[in-house]
Amino acid sequence: MTAGRRYLVGVSAVAAAALVLSFVLPAGARTAVWLATALALIVQGPLGWWLVRAIGTERLQLIWAVGIAARFALVAACGLVVAPRLGLALAPLLLSLVGVLMCCVVVEAIVVRAAPQVR
Repeated sequence: MTAGRRYLVGVSAVAAAALVLSFVLPAGARTAVWLATALALIVQGPLGWWLVRAIGTERLQLIWAVGIAARFALVAACGLVVAPRLGLALAPLLLSLVGVLMCCVVVEAIVVRAAPQVR
């Protein structure tokens, strides 16, 4: 299996897990979890794909750092703008957002670790 395919499978599993777990929450929190999952995948999907494509290049660490900064900016924007503007509860939105993002970072780490090393 290619690194790109492993990444897609991993991110899809994270999204599915977040959606399944959201059904045990009250209706108000469920909306926040769905929005957080969607936002995380919109940001994480392209960033992770970019990182996977950079495996074995000297740009890998730069791309990883840009991805971390983008994730931080997303969390800040959700906490300071999105949640208040949409009237969503802050805790479910931010906890699920950070949870999905960190699970996707773990998927990235697994994919990068499993990729053949280029010398």
